[in-house]
Amino acid sequence: MTKKTWDQHSIKGELHRRGMTLTALAELHDMTPGHFSHVWKRPVRKAEQAIADFLGVAVEELFPARYPIRRSRILSSSNEALLKSQKAGSQADKAGASTDRRAA
Repeated sequence: MTKKTWDQHSIKGELHRRGMTLTALAELHDMTPGHFSHVWKRPVRKAEQAIADFLGVAVEELFPARYPIRRSRILSSSNEALLKSQKAGSQADKAGASTDRRAA
């Protein structure tokens, strides 16, 4: 058996087949309907989880492109040495600038 591929229309269709709307789901979770309407365009973790819980499907299966949550590569620990070298260079620039001002 193959896994079902979920998209916006199949998710909404399954909600409606079970007698639920996004607005009603928002009210059940004390959220605004806007949270649920934005879920198709950008990550809204609480709304995604509420939909997944209602459907009984893992959130990773409903929104596979968004999970696992990826961290920014710029701030990862693998770039820590690069950041330290950049900060060290800026300290040298500041020290050089302050001595230049004293000389003038």
